[in-house]
Amino acid sequence: MPERLRLVDLVNARLDAFLVDRSTHLATIADELDVFIDASRDLLRGGKRFRALFAYWGWHAVAGTVRPDDPLAEMDDHAELDAVIALAAALEIFHAAALVHDDIMDNSDTRRGMPSMHRRFQADHAHREWVGSAASYGTSSALMLGDLLLGWSDELLAEGLSIVADRSAARRARREFHVMRTEVTMGQYLDILEEVAWRDAPEEDLLPRAHRVVTYKSAKYSIEAPLALGGLMAGGTPDQVDALRAFGLPLGVAFQLRDDLLGVFGDPGVTGKPAGDDLREGKRTVLIALARRALPASAVRLIDELLGDPGLSEHQIATLQATIRDSGAVETVETMIARSVREATTAIEDAPLSRAARSELIGLADLVTRRAH
Repeated sequence: MPERLRLVDLVNARLDAFLVDRSTHLATIADELDVFIDASRDLLRGGKRFRALFAYWGWHAVAGTVRPDDPLAEMDDHAELDAVIALAAALEIFHAAALVHDDIMDNSDTRRGMPSMHRRFQADHAHREWVGSAASYGTSSALMLGDLLLGWSDELLAEGLSIVADRSAARRARREFHVMRTEVTMGQYLDILEEVAWRDAPEEDLLPRAHRVVTYKSAKYSIEAPLALGGLMAGGTPDQVDALRAFGLPLGVAFQLRDDLLGVFGDPGVTGKPAGDDLREGKRTVLIALARRALPASAVRLIDELLGDPGLSEHQIATLQATIRDSGAVETVETMIARSVREATTAIEDAPLSRAARSELIGLADLVTRRAH
């Protein structure tokens, strides 16, 4: 839709301006630091801007009093439009930081069709024939890039919040950002914990534990928190923010369940990741938990023996994919996605939110759960 493209253009322009400003600062420290700006630009150039879109429409859901056919038209001069664009851009930088760290922990080679950041730095070390370990340099440099992006996301958020006239609303949004940051960090830990400690859990707990990872690693920070942040920044009432959360959390779960399916069955040419990447990384997802519940013991042993082996061959990947399909887990996950989307859309049908925002959020629900990458 045209307004989505216009919004994405505004966010991209804000990101570009922010990086130009930070590049000037880094240049005063050392010329060699331009590698961090180049890496940040390349990483931020990709992505679908979902978090930015949900932040804006969370804000519009509360603040929007514009024409439904062109939601941005009368906001071009809005005093707080710059604030929500800064918030949206801050969320994209935060997401980029999370991806850098996630790729290190998962030992991923690619991201968005490009080398992951630690592989990028590693390749630079090898190309220049520097001393020491290229792998160690790559990991260390990428860690610093992720930390830098985390700090920058906070700086950009602060710039946006400084514009908000309602200082109570600004403080509430700041608190929400802090909660989001803690939850996604702990969700990431729960994810890596499940990869190594799943044998310690009773069999009946594996599915709820996998769902817990979905909730805190992805669902809340991908959709619920951006919506709530936008609504809080606009001064939303408890009823309005609660409605945004009631829409955002189940949709966030559906979003991550789709991502889990793509991590096993996605087309590498579309996803930018190798086929079956989650299988090599040993992700103990809802999909895997459901498959294990439905399969005979011999097939469960096969999954447990192969899952998490970074050297899986194409044949072994295909075997695991077929085993998971045969379990019926894919159909179950698709049912869960559809049910979560219905729950989300029902939550805002009669909610005290702007008509334009409700319409756009329903469209976004379809977009984020039917995607191929």
